[in-house]
Amino acid sequence: MRRPVTAAAAALPAPPSPYAVLRNRSFRRIWTAQLVSTVGDALTSLAAGIIVYERTGSVASVGLMLMATAVPTLVVGLIAGVVVDRFDRKRIMVASDLIRAGLVATLPFLLASTGSVIWLYVVVMLSSSVTQFFSPANESVLPEIASEEELGAANAIMAIAQFGSTAVGFAAAGFLATTKSIELVFYIDSSTFLFSSLMISLVKVAKLEVTEHTTLGEQIRNIGYGAKFIWKTPILRSLNIVRVPVLIAFGMQNVLLLPFAHQVLKADDFQYGLQEGLTSVGFVIGSLAMARLADRLREGQWLVLSFVAMGVMGLAYALQSMVWVAIALIAVSGAMNAPSFVAGRLINQRNTPREARGRVFSTSYVLRDVVYLSGMALAGLADIFDVRLLFVLSSLVVIGAGLIAAVLPGLGLPAAEWRRAMSLLRGAATAPGLAIGRAPTAADLEALGSYLPALSGLTPRDRDTIVSRGRIREAATGTAVMRVGDKGEAAFFVLSGKLVAGVAGEGESRRTLSNMGPGEIVGEIATLTGSPRTADVVAEEPSTLLEIPGDVLRQLMSAPAFGQLVLSKMSERLARSASIADLPRFGGQDRATLRRLNREAEAAGTSAEAAVQAS
Repeated sequence: MRRPVTAAAAALPAPPSPYAVLRNRSFRRIWTAQLVSTVGDALTSLAAGIIVYERTGSVASVGLMLMATAVPTLVVGLIAGVVVDRFDRKRIMVASDLIRAGLVATLPFLLASTGSVIWLYVVVMLSSSVTQFFSPANESVLPEIASEEELGAANAIMAIAQFGSTAVGFAAAGFLATTKSIELVFYIDSSTFLFSSLMISLVKVAKLEVTEHTTLGEQIRNIGYGAKFIWKTPILRSLNIVRVPVLIAFGMQNVLLLPFAHQVLKADDFQYGLQEGLTSVGFVIGSLAMARLADRLREGQWLVLSFVAMGVMGLAYALQSMVWVAIALIAVSGAMNAPSFVAGRLINQRNTPREARGRVFSTSYVLRDVVYLSGMALAGLADIFDVRLLFVLSSLVVIGAGLIAAVLPGLGLPAAEWRRAMSLLRGAATAPGLAIGRAPTAADLEALGSYLPALSGLTPRDRDTIVSRGRIREAATGTAVMRVGDKGEAAFFVLSGKLVAGVAGEGESRRTLSNMGPGEIVGEIATLTGSPRTADVVAEEPSTLLEIPGDVLRQLMSAPAFGQLVLSKMSERLARSASIADLPRFGGQDRATLRRLNREAEAAGTSAEAAVQAS
C-alpha cells in the first residue's frame, strides 16, 4: 500500500545555489580570513624554500625545511585536539593568528643579523606548532555555521581560500625572488595574520558546552580518544588507511618539484613559481566545480576519481621535458586534487560529533603530517637517484591508492550502498519493527561510554535507572526503528551498527538526511518536545540500540553532563536543518530562514529544559 505524501514534503524546491553559503556573514568572514592568510603563508613557504636551496644547494636541506612544518605535529598535535574540545574555539583561532603574526615578523631581523638559515627552521617550526591549534578549531566550526545542505559547497569554497589562493602567493614570491628583496614576503605574511585575526573576531560561533571532566588527568587520557574513534568508525578508518600511501607520495613530490623544475625542466625561479601558482589555479577551478557537483557522487567515489586522475597526471608530468607542457599538466593535477580534499573533509565532519571534532581532526592531522614527513624524508634519495624516476614511482603509488579506495569499507561501492539505503527507507512503512529486547547491563553502558565520555558523569543512581528502565534492542538490517508520524515515546543511543534517516519526497522518492553510527542519539527531539517523528529511521546494517523511555530521558537531563550532551546534539541538529521534515524547504531559503531555524532550536532546547524542571 502506498503511503500518502505529506504536504510539507510533497513539493521540493529547486536545489539551492552552490554559492548560497556566501550569504552567510560568518562564513564570509572566516573564508576571507583564510584567503588572505593563505596568500601570506604561500609567500613564506616558497620564499623559505628558495632561500634554503640557494644558500645550501641541497635537496635534502629543502626537504628539512618542509619537514619543519610537519615535526610540530608529533609534539603538540594530539594535545591541541584536546584543548580545542575544551576551550572557546574562536578565541583559539584569534590567538593563534596573533602569535603567528609576531613570529613571522621576526624573520627578516634574524636573517639579516645572523646570516644563518637555522632561524628559518626555528620560526617555521614554532609557527607550525601554533597552527596545530588553529587548524582543528577552524575545521570544527565550519559545520556549525553552514547547514547540512550547504556543507559540501562550503568545504569546496573554503578549499579555494585554504589552498587555491596559494597561486597568488607562489607567483608573488617567485617575482620578489628575482626582482625585489625576498625578505619582504615575511612582513606581508605577518600582516595577513593580523587581518585574519580581525575577521575571525567578528564571527559568531556558538559556545562549546564542555560535558566532560577538565582535570589534567582526564585531558591526558583523552589524547588517545581521536585515534580510538577513528579506528571504531569504518569510513574514517578506511579514509586514513588510503591516505597513507597518497601522503607519502605527495610528501616526496612536494620536495622533488623544485629540483625537478631546475634540473629536468631547466626552469628559472619565476617559472617554478608560476608552476606552483598554476597548480593552485587548477585547484580553484576544481573547487568551483565541486561546489556544484559535490553531492552528485558519494565521498568515496570522489576519492577514487581524484587519486587515479592525480596519479595519471603526475606520471605524465614525470615523463615530460618541456617546461610549458609540464606546467599545464601540473595545473590539471591541481584541479583533480579538489575532489579528494573536499570529500575527505566531508567524511570527517559528517561522521564526527561536535564535541569530539577537535580530537578526531587533530589525530587525522598527526597521521597526515607523520606520513607526509616520511615522504619528505624519502625525497632525499634525489641526491642519489634520478629525480624523474622517483617522480614516476610516486605517481604510480597514487594510482594504486585510488584503486585500493574503491574496495575499502565505507568508501568502496558507494553508489550501491546509497541505492540500498534508499531501498530500505522506501520499505520503512511495511518493515518489521523492533523486538522486545533485553535489560541493559553495566557492560552496555561502558561500551556507550567509549564513544561518549560525558556519560562518565552519571551518578550510580542514574546508571541504575537506565539499567532498570532502559532496553537493549537488536535491529536486523531493514528494521524500522521509527517512522514518520509516530509518537515520540523513547530515544535511542546507537551502541553498534548503522542507521539511516530519511524523509519522503515527491513520488515516493527519498532524501537521506544522515547516517547514524555508534555514539549517536536518535529520536531525542520528538521525545523531549512531544512532537511526532519527522523521519523514517531504518537499520542499514545489524545494529544494537539502547532505548531510553521519555520520562527517564527527562529525568536524566537533570544530570549536567548528560543534559548538556543531549541538548548540544539536539540544538546542533535543529540549527542545521530545523527538522527532517523541514529539510526540503530549508534548502532553498535565505539566511533569514536560517536565523528563524536557529530560534526554533533554542526554543526546543528551552522546552526540554522546562520539561526537566517540571519533572
